[in-house]
Amino acid sequence: MPSIPAFADPDSPALPLHLVARDGLAAWLKDQPPAVAEWLRATGFEAKPGELRLLPGEGGLAGAVFGAADAKSRARDRFLIAKAAAGLPAGNWQIAGDLDPAARDEAALGWLLAGYRFDRYKAGEPQAARLKAPAGVDTARIAAIAAGEALTRDLINTPASDLGPEELEAAAVVLAAEFGADLRAIRGDELLAENLPMIHAVGRASARAPRLIELRWGGTGPQLTLVGKGVCFDTGGLDIKPASGMLLMKKDMGGAATVLGLARMIMAQELKLRLRVLVPAVENAISGEAMRPKDILTSRKGLTVEVNNTDAEGRLVLADALALADEEKPDLVVSMATLTGAARVAVGPDLAPFYTDDDDIAVALAGAAATVRDPVWRMPFWDPYESIIEPGIADLDNAPAGGFAGSITAALFLRRFVEASRYIHFDIYGHQPAAAPARPKGGVGQGARALFEALPQLLGL
Repeated sequence: MPSIPAFADPDSPALPLHLVARDGLAAWLKDQPPAVAEWLRATGFEAKPGELRLLPGEGGLAGAVFGAADAKSRARDRFLIAKAAAGLPAGNWQIAGDLDPAARDEAALGWLLAGYRFDRYKAGEPQAARLKAPAGVDTARIAAIAAGEALTRDLINTPASDLGPEELEAAAVVLAAEFGADLRAIRGDELLAENLPMIHAVGRASARAPRLIELRWGGTGPQLTLVGKGVCFDTGGLDIKPASGMLLMKKDMGGAATVLGLARMIMAQELKLRLRVLVPAVENAISGEAMRPKDILTSRKGLTVEVNNTDAEGRLVLADALALADEEKPDLVVSMATLTGAARVAVGPDLAPFYTDDDDIAVALAGAAATVRDPVWRMPFWDPYESIIEPGIADLDNAPAGGFAGSITAALFLRRFVEASRYIHFDIYGHQPAAAPARPKGGVGQGARALFEALPQLLGL
């Protein structure tokens, strides 16, 4: 189980953390003991968003005051209270006063996520301050979300030397065992026998055998199938990336990491649904077995694909997995992948673009994302661009020339493999380029919390 901080015992004593907005500071100070008010004035406390000040008392530490978010900072900075969690001394703390339900959940989750440490290779100092969860917080749900996010971060942060297809399968085995799920894997040449030829084609050049990992959990309710891109390292293949382009390619399995983290949330909270997770796990390497530019592959669905760039491999492995998913006609199929640089150019690293043809899904996701502070942005399945992915010599082109609308054309490519089911595709980044509250630099989940929040509405749970 991923390591995250726990909430303080609800019956334990805790010091108060006062959240004070800048425009309410003067009124708040009037209600404080003169010594406290004088101390804050003397130390120049202005209640700027994120500003923290400890409060002395007769017996030592009496509490702390923290500059709460105003409208501008709330729009710019999620999980601002994580700055308090990181800055407070050891002990139990509780938020003084009442918060609205969304704010208290954000505070509780932000506090736990602020305590995340990736310490596999270098020891780190644990977070000293523990939070006594605000009244009304569903602590089990928040802890489940934090644990799912921590699993995603751990997997993305692990270098490819220690996380290839075999190790990604092992992580799924551990997850399945924890929640009593069924797991199987189709490996190496078995992929050809099981009609998963494009997963095999992408992964066959590596000394680390490609595989399809399948997890199933739950016996009743609507069926949800999650498909995550598991390219454990991406050299680009024969269309090799420059050295600078490979520096973050350990994160190219971020889609797989994110769906496994989301699956953990779902199973921990025992949602009444049937869950299926499909992860095509490969390493896009170079050898005499590597696929070549202009090769034509035949997919599981029977559609032929001209390989015009071996570095556009993610959509190939996802296509076979999506075709497999669609054969059972689940109530909802979701694919998540670190798929295109074009998505990063369009919306940057902080937004998770998603595609769907269903307006109700889009509205539900947008509302859930705002509630749980997991930003997503709808992009269009733009039908007029369908011709761009049709090369003439084959049914589909994995890397159309021209350079325009790269994320859209990749999404359109994937949509060709899902016909019977409602479908959402996420083109995520999976990486936090600079530290932010509750999000250290490195691997990060995107879209999973929004989906988790929206599932009851999407599936009628």
